[in-house]
Amino acid sequence: MPRIDPPPDWVLQRRRVIGDRIRAARRDRGMSQERLAELAGMDRQAVGKLELGYTSPLLDTLLRIADVLDVELSDLVRRKE
Repeated sequence: MPRIDPPPDWVLQRRRVIGDRIRAARRDRGMSQERLAELAGMDRQAVGKLELGYTSPLLDTLLRIADVLDVELSDLVRRKE
């Protein structure tokens, strides 16, 4: 079984930035984690983990979140402010 190394620090930092953007967009719309999860076909714990940068979302998940929040996917994942 191949060994999987943990992601480098810069990847973990980018996950946190993306999570912060998801949280900000959700809050701007007055939406709870529960509601975002429901509309995006996820569970609330998964949304919480994404917002904290604990997990790496699939592209399909990011697309659903962007759609529910009515933001461009690029606004969530762009490299710089």
